[in-house]
Amino acid sequence: MSKKQIWFEVEENETIEQCLERMKIEGYMPMGRKEEPMFHLVNGEPTYLRQKIKFKGIKVEN
Repeated sequence: MSKKQIWFEVEENETIEQCLERMKIEGYMPMGRKEEPMFHLVNGEPTYLRQKIKFKGIKVEN
């Protein structure tokens, strides 16, 4: 039995469109989105690295 809802993260070397296509292939449709910044330390200072994007996928019923 598969989950009714799952979060899909846009991978580092993946576009948003590719992530949405991956969701579709797995039988989910996007129903939410959240973003959060990712930082790393450079010389002891937090420095912006990239934006982490996740989509909430809802299982599509056939």
